[in-house]
Amino acid sequence: MRAGRRAVAEAGFPRARKRLGQHFLTDPRILGRIADALDARPHDTVVEIGAGRGALTAELAARARRVLAIEVDRELARRLRERYAGDPRVEVLVRDVLDVPLGDVAGGPFLLAGNIPYHITTPILFHALERPRPTRAVFLVQREVAERVVARPGSGTYGALSVNVQAVAHAEQLFRVAAGAFSPPPRVESAVLRLTPLDAPAIAPRDEEAYRAMVIGAFGFRRKQMARVVRALWALGAADAAALLARARIAPAARPESLSPEDFARLLAAR
Repeated sequence: MRAGRRAVAEAGFPRARKRLGQHFLTDPRILGRIADALDARPHDTVVEIGAGRGALTAELAARARRVLAIEVDRELARRLRERYAGDPRVEVLVRDVLDVPLGDVAGGPFLLAGNIPYHITTPILFHALERPRPTRAVFLVQREVAERVVARPGSGTYGALSVNVQAVAHAEQLFRVAAGAFSPPPRVESAVLRLTPLDAPAIAPRDEEAYRAMVIGAFGFRRKQMARVVRALWALGAADAAALLARARIAPAARPESLSPEDFARLLAAR
């Protein structure tokens, strides 16, 4: 965005707060692409995480029936409420998103979008995929995080985040966003990530918490062979560990970074 257009977009707003990780997207072309990727329709409810100065809120409100804009910064939330006073399409919630039961506030099926603060991206992603899940979610995140989420088994960026997200959702990195599209510009490149929850996840609802803990624990030993990993995770002897891996159809010499979300699901089921 040119300096003049950026100044107009920032007029009247307080400075970005570093402690909240605020980097406001100001490029109207990118904002439109994010809203297009979410594909909200006139009957949809959209929950927006980190509404900020309302640039994406406006794009979403133009497409959806209802937008629930969550913003932890009280001053920005106040300004958003003033802007949308009397507009039934937009409701502003002054809350920390991690304390908000997203499905409950939506009151039914919902879409999810947001420019996520980079310092709490992983907790927000996990929170966003708690049940009841959104029909679809589109997030602006740090590029390295997007690459980890979509990474395939055996790649250098594949890890616990990749497995836990892909076990319940189809993940796509749609496009990159340069630092110059933000005010203030972050020191990293960003990317737009779309998550579409699976109709048939790799794990049952009752096992999701145990699955997440197991996967995180296993990647604490990512360079170790699975025979060693399961012994460490569950204090098993060599024979019991071998039997467990045989039931799960996982090679003892395999390493966590080579296992798919489905492999980990079989391992949990075989315990």
